[in-house]
Amino acid sequence: MAAAPSPPKQRNPDDFDILLKVVLIGDSGVGKTNCLSRFCRNEFLSNSKPTIGVEFATKQLTIEGDLVKCQIWDTAGQERYRAITNAYYRGAVGALLVYDVTRQKSFESIPRWLSELREHASPDMVVMLVGNKTDLRDQREVPTEQGQEIAQREGLMFIETSARDGSNVDEAFTRVATEIHGIVRKRRLESQQEEWEEPAMPRGISIPIAVQQEARAQQPQSRCCGS
Repeated sequence: MAAAPSPPKQRNPDDFDILLKVVLIGDSGVGKTNCLSRFCRNEFLSNSKPTIGVEFATKQLTIEGDLVKCQIWDTAGQERYRAITNAYYRGAVGALLVYDVTRQKSFESIPRWLSELREHASPDMVVMLVGNKTDLRDQREVPTEQGQEIAQREGLMFIETSARDGSNVDEAFTRVATEIHGIVRKRRLESQQEEWEEPAMPRGISIPIAVQQEARAQQPQSRCCGS
């Protein structure tokens, strides 16, 4: 008589297969905090105050059977906090660069933010350009085509969102997480293949890859490796 199938393994709510650190960057007032709040808690704070320093929240996603814990850091956009937030690029494997489609000046700041990102973060970081506040249609100053153009030129993913009505917010974060997850899985497979080919290593043993350590390892040796 065939044995009854074993019940599915219960997972601890704190368990996860992959941890991803993602940063939100962009000028103050573009809606970074509300994008985070909408994604993690499905809330919109109409009277939200500017972020002081750095805040973060987490959300778990299931991607191709893996439980992915997204640790999202909301960085202040004000100039006086730039020295504080720079250190938080370390270990990040993804970034959402947010601008306000109703403020041309926030769009013009994109090259500065990209320069800072590339100076302090891993060169392999997955970056998405996000045009937020699409619900304010009558106040739009930045056409969609301009966002698409700079994203294509800089090799970025692109999307437009509204934290107020929730349009595309989940999709923005999920697309970034899915892209990173694909990179991580590919590297894990490559690592396992190397182990099978290495005679000194016992067969069937895999060495887990820590995503944040991978990101640090990609940085030039002359940079500080602290997080």
